[in-house]
Amino acid sequence: MFAQPETWVAIAFVILMVLFAYLGIHRTVLTALDHRAERIKAELDEARRLKDDAARLLTEYKAKRSSAEREAQEIIASARAEAERIATEAKAKMEDFVARRTKSAESKIALAEAQALADVRAAAANAAISAASTILSQSVKGAVADDLLAKGIAEVRAKLN
Repeated sequence: MFAQPETWVAIAFVILMVLFAYLGIHRTVLTALDHRAERIKAELDEARRLKDDAARLLTEYKAKRSSAEREAQEIIASARAEAERIATEAKAKMEDFVARRTKSAESKIALAEAQALADVRAAAANAAISAASTILSQSVKGAVADDLLAKGIAEVRAKLN
């Protein structure tokens, strides 16, 4: 049995274990393992805390995002309403402008018609005066003719103008 290498390995192992127990190495190893377990537990707690913080931040950012989206929708709706109001005002102003321009054009046309009518009447009066003066001057002669001619011309002018 002592010729077997496994026996000597087992004896050396037992001696080593007794030596470790005598020197208290097992306490050092256990303390190191306990410290490592505590460090791992602390890291796990820190990871759990960070995960909770991340979840909370995610929730906050989702709320902010939805709030921003609502605000953007409100801004868009407000802009559309403002654009419609401006378009309505512009349409009303344009219709008012067209109505004023139409009325102005109609008044100018009426004024031009009145002026043309007055010009035609004046031309007709001048033509009638000239014709009457020619006819009277040829048919009546002398001072009586001049007097009648002046009175007739004055009457015609007064009535036609």
